[in-house]
Amino acid sequence: METADVPGRSVRRLGKGVFEMERKRIYLASPTMHGWEQKFVQEVFDSNWVAPVGPDVNAFEKEVAAFAGIGYAAAVSAGTAAIHLALKLLGIGEGDVVICSDLTFSASCNPICYEKATPVFVDCEPGTWDMSPDALRRALKKYPQAKAVICVHLYGTPARLDEIMDICREAGIPMIEDAAESLSSTYKGKQTGTFGRFGIYSFNGNKIITTSSGGMLVSDDKEAIDRARFLATQARDPARHYQHSQIGYNYRMSNVLAGIGRGQMKSLVLHRELKQAIYRTYQEAFADMEEITMNPMNPDGEANYWLSCMTIAPSAGVTPDHVIDALEAENIESRPIWKPMHMQPVFAGCDFFSHREDGSVGEDVFARGLCLPSDVKNTKEDMERIIGIVRGVFGK
Repeated sequence: METADVPGRSVRRLGKGVFEMERKRIYLASPTMHGWEQKFVQEVFDSNWVAPVGPDVNAFEKEVAAFAGIGYAAAVSAGTAAIHLALKLLGIGEGDVVICSDLTFSASCNPICYEKATPVFVDCEPGTWDMSPDALRRALKKYPQAKAVICVHLYGTPARLDEIMDICREAGIPMIEDAAESLSSTYKGKQTGTFGRFGIYSFNGNKIITTSSGGMLVSDDKEAIDRARFLATQARDPARHYQHSQIGYNYRMSNVLAGIGRGQMKSLVLHRELKQAIYRTYQEAFADMEEITMNPMNPDGEANYWLSCMTIAPSAGVTPDHVIDALEAENIESRPIWKPMHMQPVFAGCDFFSHREDGSVGEDVFARGLCLPSDVKNTKEDMERIIGIVRGVFGK
């Protein structure tokens, strides 16, 4: 069987004179390797450091911390694990209230429940789709005993950090920055993930850089990061024999995956530039359409444009599902906006604070929005194909 590529199609020869045309698959966001990764991984294999510790883990931690401009980092198995460790380090326990962004993926708040604490959800605000300072103030007025705030930088767009940090300082409550989606995004020139008591990054397969799976906990508190590493390696006491005085976790990153991460770090700025170009291409392509609005950007920050998203005007007569289905029919991946946490069955009964009195901003974004293909490997032809399909749904 022979194959060949033509624009938007893969041609397969099934037999003499018989061909099958396959539509090229365009992904939402998939891993992109550049060659450095193989070099580092080969060195891992050559040195036989195929373990959840090793020199590449140590080096990856230092490289991420240096890029972010923060003191210390602990490489772990996932961004979720990093949030869990941050909560442990803050002493969050059963019955404690933790306030969390509502428009996010469940990994932001699941660790609250690991500790049998109580999540309270705060709506997003329309200017960034991130945590609403106004709703946060109202949440803290009702729950002044809250032990922590988890602020998410949604789709790579920095939140209104000055206001949120001021509110947290006034309340005497530490903030955890969920920067899982926003590595390399900045707010007033400073990297996201470095404002709160702790920051976390994710290196899941669809993130701006990936280690296949993995995450990072960062802080300027050396003692806290040292303790995070201790807890992440089963809390083994410094004894010759295997002794444990407290419960630990198997959360440490593999040295093999850290090697991938070190290679990916060399392309992080390039990926950010490509993501930005994708967003601007969509923005220009839909500029003449009142029916479509791209996801908002914080004017005080620079996003990494992890995912380009759009919302549809209520008057358009088109739903996100219409667009998603049209793209999928052409073998193109897109997806809905995150479903807000207060709407999730598992969090039914949890308190929620809306940004405005006439309804939730997050519910509205979820109802009218979708994530567009934002893969850094998208070609000019790929973008034209995607844009043509989307415009066609609107009859444009």
